Amino acid sequence: MASSVKHFCTICEYDGISNTAVTWCTECEVFFCGDCEKTHSKSGLSKHHKTMSADNYKRLPTFMQEIRSQCRDHNTINEFYCSFHACPCCVQCVTDKHKKCQDMKPLSDTLHQVKSSASVQLFEKDLKNVKENLDTAIMYLKTRISTINIQKTKAIEEISYMRKSINDNLNKLEQNILNDLESKHSKLRANMATILQQMEQGSSQIDQMQSQFTNLVHHATELQMYIGLKEIEKTAKYIGDLERTEHFIEKNLEVNISSALQSFLQDVKSFGDININTTSSTLRLKTGRKDQAHHLVPEVPGIEQIKPSLLTRLTSPKDMKLNIWACHILPDSRIMILDNNKKQLVLFSNDGIFIRNVVTFTKNPCDVCFVRNYTVAVTLRSANQIALVDVEKNKIIQTIKLSHECYGVASDGKTLVITSGGSQCTTVNLNDMSHTILEGMQGVGPIALFQGNIYGINYHENKVSCYRITGEHLWTYQNPDVAKPRGLSLDKNGFVYIASNGNNSIMVVSPDGRTCKRILSGSDGIKDPWQIDINRETGIMIVSSRKSDDDSVKDYETAFVYKI
Repeated sequence: MASSVKHFCTICEYDGISNTAVTWCTECEVFFCGDCEKTHSKSGLSKHHKTMSADNYKRLPTFMQEIRSQCRDHNTINEFYCSFHACPCCVQCVTDKHKKCQDMKPLSDTLHQVKSSASVQLFEKDLKNVKENLDTAIMYLKTRISTINIQKTKAIEEISYMRKSINDNLNKLEQNILNDLESKHSKLRANMATILQQMEQGSSQIDQMQSQFTNLVHHATELQMYIGLKEIEKTAKYIGDLERTEHFIEKNLEVNISSALQSFLQDVKSFGDININTTSSTLRLKTGRKDQAHHLVPEVPGIEQIKPSLLTRLTSPKDMKLNIWACHILPDSRIMILDNNKKQLVLFSNDGIFIRNVVTFTKNPCDVCFVRNYTVAVTLRSANQIALVDVEKNKIIQTIKLSHECYGVASDGKTLVITSGGSQCTTVNLNDMSHTILEGMQGVGPIALFQGNIYGINYHENKVSCYRITGEHLWTYQNPDVAKPRGLSLDKNGFVYIASNGNNSIMVVSPDGRTCKRILSGSDGIKDPWQIDINRETGIMIVSSRKSDDDSVKDYETAFVYKI
């Protein structure tokens, strides 16, 4: 968008004069009024400088107006261009920030005839494609926002429906017990009221006899007196009989609340879970030209540019002798360690400090991966089981039984992939727990998932392979540089990192499986590397390594944390 800012002559402003600029010198990078421009054009040092009108300068996009030939940090001329960081830089920048950047070129070579290049000639088409892609992406995101709004409304309706159903059922149960209470209370009260009425009638008769007792004695005939006495005896006997029956047993009303309801109040801690499930994007954008893509989006670094830097090493209690069988970096950067010595899952902070033991297993654990929320999956090889562990609650929440040994495990949050280390491999749908046997993945042990593909290593044949999620083979890399591979992981760009145990190295294989490079070795302190994992969001990598230099010691007691 063209700038609407009014520019003034840079030279005149030094003298406190605000003369409107008429030209802009592209080499001096200053504005001139009409008088100053004449002087500038006659000077021997600047008479050949290229200028443009101030009006044309205003037509440039704002971000282009802000581009300068001088380095903003050091106020010196930019002489080089870094292709990796896609930025010009001065000599001091090269020393301070670009020591490891190999693709440095003189800025003059990069800019040579740039306006007449084929890229610039196609720039208008590229801009059109980018605009169409942006419009498509904007429409896509608006549609997605509308979709999740609908999903939110639907979720609220489901929650409300469940709440109403619970309320309706509780109201029904409440009414049932109130009806039962009313029925039993009425029956009990009616029985007691009948007895009470009979006794009140007898009491009334006795009261009457007491008040007229003298008259009865003086005036009643012998027969009347005899019969009257018999009636009094009957009343006395009636009261005595009532005392011997259950009529005077105390019958109390009490309520016993259902244990299920009491358990509901104690055990139910949440109404449910809100999960964000991911699926492949349906967005389709136009593909731009490769030779210009790096001008628009960051380039994927080449394999030669992968150079990890050490951050820290695990710090565990002195009495904890770890035998690290597997390691994994959680999304929040905390570190999970499978200790084979004590068959336990151990949690460390993101800076390598021991936090706590999470779970101890009865069988030896083999591999661990993150599933979703606070849940990780741990394979128990000889038990043919996968244990789903809640890291926050420190407990096993579910166990999955398979028909084969469970060695390597990986997950994308919807599916578990489990290998046996032999000829069998199974996928488990985490929604319905259905199992599918994959064919064709022979000898695969540790595995990783990336963009719908399975990556696995074969320890005995010294190779790493890539498969589709269906088990179809895509490519295999086999080279003496990869010796007795024990663990693997992938970064966000699809590079495969391998713990090469046979030569004390960490190797990286390109995403197409064609090239390989050693990035860490024994000289970096790596000894018998066994496992490796990478947090693709942060670029943090953890590598297990034997602490001791003694080859007779086989305990893998430590792990190094790197930034890649």
